[in-house]
Amino acid sequence: MTISNPIVPGTEIDGRISRLQKLLQAADMGGAVIIQKADLFYYTGTTQTGWLYVPADGDAVFMVFKDVDRARAETHFSQVIPVLSPKKIPGILAERNLVLPRTLGMELDVLPANQYFLFKEIFKTSRIMDVSGVIRQQRAVKSAYEIQCMKQAAAMADQVAEQVKVLIRAGMPEIELAGLLEAHARKLGHQGLIRMRLWDNYLFYGHIMCGGSAAVPGAFASPTAGAGLNPSIGQGPGRGTIRPNEPVLVDYVFALDGYLADHTRIFSLGPVPDELEKAHEAMLSIQEAVRRAAVPGAVAGDLYETMVRMAEDLGYGDYFMGASEPKIRFTAHGLGIELDEFPFIAKGQAMVLEAGMTLALEPKVVWPGKGVVGIENTWVVTDAGLERLTKFPDAICVL
Repeated sequence: MTISNPIVPGTEIDGRISRLQKLLQAADMGGAVIIQKADLFYYTGTTQTGWLYVPADGDAVFMVFKDVDRARAETHFSQVIPVLSPKKIPGILAERNLVLPRTLGMELDVLPANQYFLFKEIFKTSRIMDVSGVIRQQRAVKSAYEIQCMKQAAAMADQVAEQVKVLIRAGMPEIELAGLLEAHARKLGHQGLIRMRLWDNYLFYGHIMCGGSAAVPGAFASPTAGAGLNPSIGQGPGRGTIRPNEPVLVDYVFALDGYLADHTRIFSLGPVPDELEKAHEAMLSIQEAVRRAAVPGAVAGDLYETMVRMAEDLGYGDYFMGASEPKIRFTAHGLGIELDEFPFIAKGQAMVLEAGMTLALEPKVVWPGKGVVGIENTWVVTDAGLERLTKFPDAICVL
């Protein structure tokens, strides 16, 4: 069996742990136990099942249930300890002169209730607090290494978009185009799994839908859902066909070495109606306004209101980011290891943008019965505004 070598540099891991410890001290937490896979990958470089204990001061300990050998190969951690049960954690920490703190952070936004009650009994001398906000705030600002990872994922996303021009043809079912495009993405190194933090939400590559089927609303936390193949999924491509002169939405995420790039492009076989072309151009103008305005210090909620106001002034308020109530109340989402990271450009969001934050900006018009137009790109916040990572042309790609 071949076991992967570490892909996250040791200096990255050390820096992340050190930064977390400072944040724990500021939040008056004596330590944190990290369990969730995305957070484990961020702080250790592996997703093997285990429990990472990070004291507010001192050396972190990574206790692994399965697979210990693989965890040791994939992380730079020196303290990788085999553990068969979380009930052993207090004893293992005591052996290393680590006393469970008075306040202990855990990821309560994703921890199942039964697990919470188990850990409440195991850590009975500690008061368990929610550390998820601390972790998500830290992860929102990307290092140079992370931005480079996302640039590589973005380059692959652009190649997937190029392949649409090769594969698409009139009369083919949406699901056929999706399957062919997904196979190409896998050849490019797509890892297959797209992580989302929001409970009970999931995404398989993304959405490919033509015409009115792209405007079918659904439960997925996105301006678009689509009917999908059946009600058990309720989103994404279905058996409807690709037709001439209708917008084909290709909203795909590329996941490479743990990091994501998200973009949406509109394709068509022949020109789309003028009203849809104009709506698409309007979304590009909104994107450009935010590109200039989203500088460090900008308030996310203010940017959201600017985008909504522009859409209304341009005549697309009724269809902006959805056509049926309740509409989603965001126009951009952070991304990195997960698809729904901080920051969100959303209604009422008080979060202030910082240099190094990455986000997918997605102004879209969802026109019932006609289709979806608009744009989505992955960006990084810089002092000069947003720097674009996904490069495929923004205009409707007419074939």
